[in-house]
Amino acid sequence: INCCVFMFPFDCQLICVSVCICLSSAADGHIKCICEGSSCGLGQLCDGERCFSSVTVNGDARVFTRGCLKGLEKSRMTCSTPPSVNYAIECCSHHMCNSNATADTLQPLLLTVPEREPVRHKAEALVVFVIGPFVVLALFSLLAVLVCRRLHQGRLERLHELDAEQGTIDGLIASNVGDNTLAELLDHSCTSGSGSGLPFLVQRTVARQISLVECVGKGRYGEVWRGQWQGENVAVKIFSSRDEKSWFRETEIYNTVLLRHENILGFIASDMTSRNSSTQLWLITHYHENGSLYDYLQRVAVETVDGLHMAASVASGLVHLHTEIFGTEGKPAIAHRDLKSKNILVKKDLRCCIADLGLAVTHSQSDNQLDVGNNPKVGTKRYMAPEVLDESIQTDCFDAYKRVDIWAFGLVLWEIARRTFSNGIVEEYKPPFYDLVPNDPSFDDMRKVVCMEQQRPFIPNRWFSDPTLSALVKLMRECWYQNPSARLTALRIKKTLDKIYSSLEKGKADC
Repeated sequence: INCCVFMFPFDCQLICVSVCICLSSAADGHIKCICEGSSCGLGQLCDGERCFSSVTVNGDARVFTRGCLKGLEKSRMTCSTPPSVNYAIECCSHHMCNSNATADTLQPLLLTVPEREPVRHKAEALVVFVIGPFVVLALFSLLAVLVCRRLHQGRLERLHELDAEQGTIDGLIASNVGDNTLAELLDHSCTSGSGSGLPFLVQRTVARQISLVECVGKGRYGEVWRGQWQGENVAVKIFSSRDEKSWFRETEIYNTVLLRHENILGFIASDMTSRNSSTQLWLITHYHENGSLYDYLQRVAVETVDGLHMAASVASGLVHLHTEIFGTEGKPAIAHRDLKSKNILVKKDLRCCIADLGLAVTHSQSDNQLDVGNNPKVGTKRYMAPEVLDESIQTDCFDAYKRVDIWAFGLVLWEIARRTFSNGIVEEYKPPFYDLVPNDPSFDDMRKVVCMEQQRPFIPNRWFSDPTLSALVKLMRECWYQNPSARLTALRIKKTLDKIYSSLEKGKADC
């Protein structure tokens, strides 16, 4: 009591009671707090580990409470509640420390939100997220259109430059076309030594006078149309833009190499033209209504003589390609690299001609130069030779490319043999390895079957009972040796087929 009098000279008795209460409460870990609110009952004081004061906003009304928090865990959780727009709490750990707290002192702790601002910001964000991508897409589309137009103009400018450079090569101008037929124009081209096609400017004139009649084929390369020029049917191969290098390579070979041969598709003209605001790449050739060998064999089964004619004509065309011809009207040796039944056309007399030189390789002995072109495409996987599939081919050796053609020719020969009548029997058309790989085989599918398992197309038993088909089986197997250097040459194949045909004719005469 004396210490109390020393410290507080007024109302000594009351203060001393309070101090005694404080000391006794602190001794057991509790403090006294002001209690205000519905949970306080009748008293205005409470015991606990911490004191608190809080304000809760409910609409326009504010509810202010004070009290004690009992239990350390509950105290920590309650006091760590972050303030919001509707609620704020303040805690303290001293005796009667919440006595001065009011709703007004806690008001600054409440989070404030400017009126109408969120709505405006949300609206702006919504506009950005919804309209933004469309604006970006529109800008990219506009840029793409401008780039395409620029590229298109550049191509046409290069074409006009080529006109200026090459328009006087043969002294021919557009008016020289006149009423000449294609045969007359091509004859003039051949005798004037200007390659296998028409002079450049005449090619462009012919191309611009062609009307497209009907689409006769579609593929990954583009489309083939039957067209007409001065009443004559022509074939127009329209390349897709991604195959520009194939178009350029084929145009390059036809215009620089003398390829006029009855078993090579006749070239007429090549042109880069503008139609419907887009650049089209045209290759114009002779038109053969029977279509490709692939399509023809699916529709028609052939007699033995016709099958032999087909095979021999393909071999004859391959000999012409593989052979280098010397002289003023000579040509380098050419390997096709994509020989298959879809790239062979059937003429009216059922002889065939080889088409599609987009992957061709040329070789000239005079300078020993191997020209593989600038086309990254590879041949058709189903017709690939083992050395191509296992990547062991000698890419710097021209003979290696010729042997790849021989492998593919053996597969074409097998396709013809399946559709050749023998004793009134014929198989339905199937592509090579139809029973071993999927419809669209992958590189790995073909490598597994051809290289690892060393399998070959199935030979029906009936073929061995027919002398002609039996001879063809022997011939195709000599095209399928795993060792490329053991395969026959195109010339040896042609001579063997001629011999088989002679034997067939002799057998008929003896009968």
